[in-house]
Formats: sequence, C-alpha cells, structure tokens
Amino acid sequence: MTDTQIIPEAVLELIGPDGSRRVVRVAHTPFLIGRGGETGNHLQLPDRRISRECAALVYEKGDFRLQDRGQRRGLFINGERVDSRPLRDGDTINFGLPDSYELIFHVGQGTESLPQLLSRMEQLSTAESGAGGLRKLSLLLEATALLHSHLPLDAVLGTMVDHAIALTDADRGLLLEPASTGGMRVRLARQRGARSLPTEGLEPSQTAIRATLEQHRALVTEDVEQAGALDLKAAQSIIAQQLRFVVVIPLYTMAQREVENASETPRGELLGVLYLDSRQPAAFSGLERQILDALAVEAASVIDNARLVERERERQRLEQELTIARDIQQALLPREFPRWPHLQVSGINQPCLTVGGDYFDVVELGSNRTAFIIADVSGKGLGAALVTTMLQGALSGLAVGQQAADVFAHVNRFLCAHSRVERYATVFFGILDTAGRFEFINAGHPSPLLLRDGRAESAFPAECLPVGLLPDATFKSSAFVLQPGDTLVLFSDGVTEAKSPVDEEFSTARLKDVVARHASAPLEELQGNILNAVVEFTCGAGQADDVTLLLVRYRGAAQAVEARAGGT
Repeated sequence: MTDTQIIPEAVLELIGPDGSRRVVRVAHTPFLIGRGGETGNHLQLPDRRISRECAALVYEKGDFRLQDRGQRRGLFINGERVDSRPLRDGDTINFGLPDSYELIFHVGQGTESLPQLLSRMEQLSTAESGAGGLRKLSLLLEATALLHSHLPLDAVLGTMVDHAIALTDADRGLLLEPASTGGMRVRLARQRGARSLPTEGLEPSQTAIRATLEQHRALVTEDVEQAGALDLKAAQSIIAQQLRFVVVIPLYTMAQREVENASETPRGELLGVLYLDSRQPAAFSGLERQILDALAVEAASVIDNARLVERERERQRLEQELTIARDIQQALLPREFPRWPHLQVSGINQPCLTVGGDYFDVVELGSNRTAFIIADVSGKGLGAALVTTMLQGALSGLAVGQQAADVFAHVNRFLCAHSRVERYATVFFGILDTAGRFEFINAGHPSPLLLRDGRAESAFPAECLPVGLLPDATFKSSAFVLQPGDTLVLFSDGVTEAKSPVDEEFSTARLKDVVARHASAPLEELQGNILNAVVEFTCGAGQADDVTLLLVRYRGAAQAVEARAGGT
C-alpha cells in the first residue's frame, strides 16, 4: 500500500517569492501541497492565488509522480502544464503564477543515506564486520532511534555526541554552531561515560575546524604525529592538550542546488560542526568512517528539522498576532453607517495581507456636516497598520470642530515625528453639509470620481503633499457643490492598480467605465459591481495592495429639510 511502502529519500527545495529557500523532506506519500492546513497539506504555501487542494506527490511503480488536485491556474513541470506526470531529479514545479512559490524536486543520490547504509551493512557477514563492527552498528542503531525520538533537542543531540564518542573511542565530543557574531560557538560538550562538560573554557582545535570549513568536508586525523596528516602538530591547542587524533565533521542541510562540477560535493547551509578528539591515536576502517558520516548526516537532519519546526512555530505565532491586529484594525473601521436623510454611504476594506495600510471613516460633525476620510499608508503589513491607527487617532480631532487645514498640519507633524521616514500617507478628506457644499483636501491621494448624469469623472485632484513627508508642509482646502443624485467614489490605488495575469493594471479608465455602466444601481450594488469587476479582471489572483472603497451619494437638501420638518 502507498502509505506503508518504503520510498526513496526525496526533498522539495522551496523557493519563495522573495528568493528565500528552504528544503522540505518528502517523508511519506501522498504528500499534499496547497494553501493553508485545513485540507491536511504537508507543505503549506501562503499565497491566496494557490488553491487549498493544489497538488500531491505520490510514489507509484518506482517513480514519484506529481498530480494536479485542483490548482486554478494549472500545475507546471519545467514550464509544461501537466495533470499527472513522473518527476525526475531537478524538475522545477510552479503554479502558473508570477511572483509566487517554485519547487525543485530532488531525489536522494550521491552520499549514502542512513537507511541505505544500514541496509548495505546488514548484508555484511559476521566475519566481515567482526565483533567490533557489530558493536558499532548497534551503537549506530541506538543513536538513530534516539535522534528521531521526541526528547528535547539538546538531550537528543547530547546522546548523538555520546554515541559518536563511543564509535570513535574519543575522550570528548563537542557540538558547535554558528555564532551570531561570526565564528563558531560550543552548543554542548560531552566526555566519555556519557557525561556532560561545561562549555566554557574549552579549546577545540581551531586549526582543524577552520580547515574543515574552508574545504567543506570532514577532517579525520587519526594521529597528528603521522607523516602526511594535516599539519596540526604546531597548533597551540593540540600541543597544550597533548591531542593525538582529531575528527571534525561539518553538518550541512541537504544540498540546495546541483553543482556544476561533478567532483564537488553538493552542500547546503552550515548548521554546525561535530568535533571529537583524544590524547590517544586511532585507526578507523572505511566502514567506521561511513558509520560516523551517516550519524552526522542524521544529526544534521534532526537539527535542520528542529530549526524548521521552530520557524513554523514562530510563523504561527506571528500569524496569530497579525490576526489579532487585523481584528483590532477592522474593529476601528465603520461596520455600518447612520441613515441620513440627505445622503447614503457604503464602504469596504479588503487588505492584501492579514493587516494593511488602508483606512476609511465617516465622522458626523454636528447636525449639518459629515466628514469622509480615505487614506493609504505606504507599505504593507503590521508597520503600515500601526501607522494607520496613529493616523486615525490624529484625525479624531475633526470631531471637536477644528478646521480641516489645521488638523492636517497637526497630523503631518505627528507622523513626521513618530513614524519612520518611509512611512507616509495619502489622504482624501471631505466635509459635506446638508446644502451640498463639499469642502475637501486631497493630500496626494487618487482623485475620487464624481458620478453625475451617468458620467464618471475625476473631479478632485491632489493639490497637497501626502502627510508624513515634510514637517512644515501646508495644506489648503477647496470647495465644490454637489447636486442631488451625485455620487462620490473614493478609492485606494489598490483598486486601479490591481493587475491581471499578464501584468496589466485595472486602471482609472476601467473604474470610470464600471461606475458609469452601473450609475443607476443602489449604492451597495454599485460597490459590489466594482469589486466583481476587479476580481474578474485579475482572475481572482491575490493582489499586492489593499482594496478600499468609500461611496457617498448625495440626495439633496430638500430631503434633509423634510426630515427635520417631520421630526418637529
């Protein structure tokens, strides 16, 4: 059966949209790929354009096979669209999407894996391996079982070092890892008898470690006194500690690319170094070296997997924090609007990420005036959302009767003083009274559309700088008179700059056309028509910017007068 058969070692090299890389082990089949974890995906790709049930790797009749399980834009191997096809080492998999994830398939080859080595060793006769070989094989099997146990990582790694000491008859063993300040630091240290050593004050041979890292391969010096061995006799740590044998094995992630020269050893990222030494010389058989190498490979795999698990936990923690931030941010946006006799309002915000930098609001300024605000903070994610919250708090001064230009000057100075240089915001702000007089300030924002007599035009151009750029910037307001039936369409550039699969922008012209074609539609229906047009144009692909709309329809002063008369 597929879920119980032994499969060859295989990995997927995952290349992110930002060029980042990591290696994911295909430990069993079917191996499911898709967006999110709701459908049991083993590899989860956080791109909204990728289907939840996207693809699967299966192992059939000696081959890994890629199956399309519903990717909307298709599944491609080496640029060719496929439904189901065998995979070969080095095949490139993508999802028919620009700026998305890419996978490179690798099947294990070259250096023997631990299962392969054990399988071959089991075929050796007792006479060939001898009692010592069987003892060391037993140690290797014990170490392997412990490496893949659920013990804490340092306990597992300490046991691995203990077994490496027993395999080599070393006096001590160290596990070193890259230090944040450069060089290597001792993570843990063990000595004969499965006893721990304090990590401070240890002096492993830096000459041997440096040679290993420079040559990217293991260093096994059985006797520093032997002619032809790496010249360690003059190394101060060797002399001071009277060392005779030194073993240094680098621990790498699985190779992330094919090397051009077949004589080179493929390698990935350096995870650490296994270091062993003794005051007695040693003699290793070829089989014993392979056992040690196999143990080191498994240890590297455990370290790498633990690191990936920690990264996944951090990602999940960050996702949870971002979800909370989104809930807070969405709670600050208006969920519903009052029913005014002289106007109607509808609005929506769709962040491209969990939290975004767009913001809109509607504020009542007494009984006769209503303020409308739409803003777009530069950047995306949590940083933009925090600035959005700052902007909202600063704009709350409008509710206490300040002049719009004074409020904008205050907001501008506040953002210049409290946000980073690259954080600024385009803002469109307007005040509409019951008589239809519309006073507005456009601080670098796309001009809202005026829908009048079935035509949509850009009627409110930007005349001021965005807020947060220059602390001494000045802001002035302009005035316009709305007629009964006029509709204002305020939007962020995430609407007009939404891109199609061929990288074409939706554009202001298309927005005008959609608005004009649905001029007589109720306000919420008009909003829905705009959103549907954007989704249809982009083929449902995830976008790089937030989408925000705020629609205002003026019904006329007579409606307000009638409402007041009816209330008396």
